[in-house]
Amino acid sequence: MRLSIRHTTRYAFSEPVIHALQRLRLTPKATQGQSVIHWDMQYENAHPELEYDDQHFNTVTLIAVEPGADEVIVTSNGTVETLDNAGVIGQHSGHLPLWSFLGQTALTKPGARLRALMREVPRPDEDGRLDYLHALSARIRDVVEYEKGCSGVNTTAEEALVNGRGVCQDQAHIFLGAARAADIPARYISGYLMMNDRIEQEATHAWAEAHIDGLGWVGFDIANGISPDPRYVRVATGRDYRDAAPVTGISFGQAEQMLTVNVEVEEQSDNGQSQHQQ
Repeated sequence: MRLSIRHTTRYAFSEPVIHALQRLRLTPKATQGQSVIHWDMQYENAHPELEYDDQHFNTVTLIAVEPGADEVIVTSNGTVETLDNAGVIGQHSGHLPLWSFLGQTALTKPGARLRALMREVPRPDEDGRLDYLHALSARIRDVVEYEKGCSGVNTTAEEALVNGRGVCQDQAHIFLGAARAADIPARYISGYLMMNDRIEQEATHAWAEAHIDGLGWVGFDIANGISPDPRYVRVATGRDYRDAAPVTGISFGQAEQMLTVNVEVEEQSDNGQSQHQQ
C-alpha cells in the first residue's frame, strides 16, 4: 500500500521567543515492511541545525526557532510504501541490546493496579507468549476506555489504569509495563495510521511492539485491538513516549506556547493520485 502523509505542527507563542530549540522525530523509518519513497520537511520561522540517528535508529532533526518569532510551523510530507506482514517487524537491530527493553521507565512502572491487571491474565510459558500478549492487549482495551483529553504526555501507565480512561499512548504504556514484568522485551512506537473513515486527524498514533523468540518484534495496537497492517507507518521507537515523541524542545524567556497538530493520511493509486480524489 502506498500512503501519502502530511503532518503540520504549529507553535503559537504568547510573546516573541528569545531562543528555542526543537527536537523533531517526524521522518518515517526505512525498515522491514516499509520503505520511504520520498520525505520532505519545511519550516516557517525556524531552520534546521542538525540531523542524526539516535540510539533507537530514529531520525532526529534539531531545529532552531528564529529570534523574535511568535509562531513556528513545521510541515512534513511524503510517501511511504507498506507491506502486510501481520504486524511482524522481524529480528532486533539497533545500538541498544535487547535486554534494555526489559527495564521499566517512569511512565511504564507497574503499581498496585497494574499488578492486579497482570494477575487477571495468566503469566505465559515460553511457548505461550504470543497468545498472552494478545490476551493482555484485549484486557487493557476492556479496562481503559479510549477518551481524548483525559491524560497528558506525563500520565503514567498506573495513573491511566486507575482512571480507567486514556488514549493510545496510555494503553501502550500499560502494555509495555505488563510485558516487561513478564520478562518480554517491549517498546513504544509512534507513527501514522490511515483511518478508514477520514483523511484528516488531530494527532499521530501510538502502539507497542514485543519481542518473541522465532518471530522478532511483533506489533500490537491496543487502541484498535489489532496487529498493525499496511495502514500503519512506523516513525519512531523507544522505551516509552519520551524516547519517540514527535516534537520535544526547550525555550528561553517567559513565552507560553500553544501546540496544534493536523495529520492527513490517505492511500495513493499507482498513478500518484489519492484514492480519495478518484
